[in-house]
Amino acid sequence: MSAIPVSGHVVRRRIGGWVSQALVIVAAVITIIPFIWMLSTALKPSAEVFADPPVLIGSSVEWGNFAKAWNYLPFGRFMLNGLIVAGIGTILVVFTSAMAAYAFSRLKWRGRDGVFLIYLGTLMVPQEVLIVPMFILMRNLGWVNSYQALIIPWAFTAFGTFLLRQFFLTLPDELEEASRIDGASRWTSFTRIILPLATPALGTLAVFTFIGYWNSFLWPLLIVSDVNMATVPLGLNMFLGQTGNQWNLLMAASTISVIPSAIIVIALQRYLVSGIALSGMGGR
Repeated sequence: MSAIPVSGHVVRRRIGGWVSQALVIVAAVITIIPFIWMLSTALKPSAEVFADPPVLIGSSVEWGNFAKAWNYLPFGRFMLNGLIVAGIGTILVVFTSAMAAYAFSRLKWRGRDGVFLIYLGTLMVPQEVLIVPMFILMRNLGWVNSYQALIIPWAFTAFGTFLLRQFFLTLPDELEEASRIDGASRWTSFTRIILPLATPALGTLAVFTFIGYWNSFLWPLLIVSDVNMATVPLGLNMFLGQTGNQWNLLMAASTISVIPSAIIVIALQRYLVSGIALSGMGGR
């Protein structure tokens, strides 16, 4: 019995699949190496951080470095501030972006597309350009060294509006029209039909927003001068100044700071993947 010949097209597809998998593996290894080295440095004795030649595992595993890093500065306070700012900021961004996206995608009003293009154009304005007028506004409001100064200025984002608008445009109009015929209001249609169907896009936006707030450094550096209001990036910066060349403690603190973002990404991973696939190129 003769073997079934394999066409050149099938061979090319298999080779392409193998190459793609190899590239993904290489990219994953390159991405994870810094985290491995960070954890390795966090567990080394201070004298072996800059050993020549470099070693991945020190002569002893110093788990106590995490406790030292936590207690050397009020790192627990930094983590709490970061969770408050990132948590509340994420809720506000998702809510405001969803409402704006609904207005730009499901409501019919004159000049809608033009206003949306102008709103979308704000993405081209760098954050650094807004820092000075934003600081003056916060100072005039008396919000310096406050949670509202860390949260409110970035609670309205064109990126989130664009992401959710693209997803909303993929939803059939018939679903909302049926609810309107049954007597549902716009708000009811929005909260009970549109938002539940948009869970993947909302999860994607939540992940991006939380990480953005959590890792923000420039704006908190300018608006916060009280140590008790410092977020995690500011705490790490102060940690470096306080500990001098004790890089093992700094890496231990950095490892701790990664945990909340990692939990959010893992918890919302399925929404992140499907949200990017459905809303990144969606729309009509």
